[in-house]
Amino acid sequence: MHEHPSASASWRFALPHSAAAVPVARALVRTALAELEHGADRDTAELLTAELVANAVEHTPGGAPIELVVELLPTGCHVEVHDPDPSPPGDLTRPTGGAPDPWQEHGRGLLLIRTLSAACGHRPAGTGKAVWFRLPVVPRQRTGPGA
Repeated sequence: MHEHPSASASWRFALPHSAAAVPVARALVRTALAELEHGADRDTAELLTAELVANAVEHTPGGAPIELVVELLPTGCHVEVHDPDPSPPGDLTRPTGGAPDPWQEHGRGLLLIRTLSAACGHRPAGTGKAVWFRLPVVPRQRTGPGA
């Protein structure tokens, strides 16, 4: 495998405001990381992207598309999901109340993002907001004989 320490690239994708956007967003992030042989953890990037997109679909009004922005940098990857609702995304950066029950279907997404990302947050964007996370480059594991 060739490492690209200075590789940087960015993509913007418009996604439908529906549950169909979630698997599409996962595939886009996985493909982007694989294509550049980027060092960020692909499984984590996919999972957190899916959570951001699912949150945007579930908690914002339909009608306007959701935008996925993927930025790959030498130090890591930065993923943003833009949605039409300017309201902040619940407890993304500040936990409120008790910890969510890990066995419950709802309430885990933002906890996962807070726990697994290097940094996360939200900012105003256009008429809505952008919710983002950042993952660092993970040192490659040596495998095979002599590792």
